[in-house]
Amino acid sequence: MSSKNKLHGVGVALVTPFDSDGKVDFVGLEKLLEHVSPHLDYLVVNGTTAESPTLSASERIAILEFVQQNNPSKLPIVFGMGANNTQALISEIQQADFDGIDAILSVSPYYSKPTQEGIFQHYKVVADTSPVPIILYNVPPRTGSKMDAETTIRLSNHQNIVAIKEASGDLVQCATIRKQAPKDFLLISGDDLLTIPLVSLGGSGVISVIANAFPEQFASYVNHTLNGDFAKANELSHSLLEINQLLFAEGNPAGVKLALEIQGICQSQVRLPLVKGSEKLRKEIEEKMKTELGMN
Repeated sequence: MSSKNKLHGVGVALVTPFDSDGKVDFVGLEKLLEHVSPHLDYLVVNGTTAESPTLSASERIAILEFVQQNNPSKLPIVFGMGANNTQALISEIQQADFDGIDAILSVSPYYSKPTQEGIFQHYKVVADTSPVPIILYNVPPRTGSKMDAETTIRLSNHQNIVAIKEASGDLVQCATIRKQAPKDFLLISGDDLLTIPLVSLGGSGVISVIANAFPEQFASYVNHTLNGDFAKANELSHSLLEINQLLFAEGNPAGVKLALEIQGICQSQVRLPLVKGSEKLRKEIEEKMKTELGMN
């Protein structure tokens, strides 16, 4: 199966469980993998939801190796590798072991606010260097700059750039990309509940946060969407709407980690500068899990 075919459907941006001392909780990570794997299509390790800026290089590698060794459904693995220092990222790629990695998810350079030409040249060098395919990641609220549709379209013609995770919320931009990029270039939603409109524009699925906590329910929503049953998908999205808003009310992944803790999968511990979700938020999430998802 080609890398592009492996990236259809639901990918989950895995959280990184921590124990009460702030260390990586591999027992919790194993429970998480067992929780999500039966329902989803691929795993994303070391994305934003993993709190990647607070992980050391050795922790990132240890987590990746653990996921590779404890992958119950043998799902494809996407590894997050992005930076605003292009040369440092190139060096990291050159030194990495890509055995068992199906693609890289690489965020648009953040903080520096490069021009569109700077973004293009950054990704071109990354794609020329990487031994595995690249998924572009456009998330302006986090990076401080937006990758324009025209830049994505230029990059989509590079043989090693196979997809974009679009989290701009700009559906006109998504439609423009779909119209002008090669037909086999994948358009992946970066917003869970915008999956319906993005798929209707020709998208191939989503890289999800909420799927950490509710993989079966979310996968059902996405699968109905991909099958063109938008009426049923809309119905399912309504049950996820309010709880999805709660999961982001105090930042990501604080909310989704509360939902995981309620289910006994891992603790809600996060690393500074993030702080744990409040008790008030916990109660609100727990209530919505009961009333909207029927979970006791």
